[in-house]
Amino acid sequence: QFLYALAPRLISATSVLHTAITCTTSVINLKLSSLASRITQLSKQTAKMVSQEEFDKAAEEAKALPKNTSNDDQLILYGLFKQSNVGDCNTKKPGMLDMKGKAKWEAWNKLQGKSKEDAMTEYVA
Repeated sequence: QFLYALAPRLISATSVLHTAITCTTSVINLKLSSLASRITQLSKQTAKMVSQEEFDKAAEEAKALPKNTSNDDQLILYGLFKQSNVGDCNTKKPGMLDMKGKAKWEAWNKLQGKSKEDAMTEYVA
């Protein structure tokens, strides 16, 4: 009789334990999935990074761009080059009469916060 009276409580405790184990397993699987996703993301970023030699070669080749390269494309390369070598823009914005200097400054300044490595990768691409 004692076992019969205890049986519902044992079944209930077993059910609670099963639910707890299931929840814990779900949390662990979610964390592992998130971690695997982050590792994949980081490995893709690392695979895309370029070496200093590749960057230097691309910078040298950029000196001989075709004459018909648009100003916009040249400014993009300029900004990426400066971000790769110096980092975030650290100079004052040129005055409005210095159109060329202002355009170059804006091309560099808009890359604020981009890592040197990412800028190098984009420059080489």
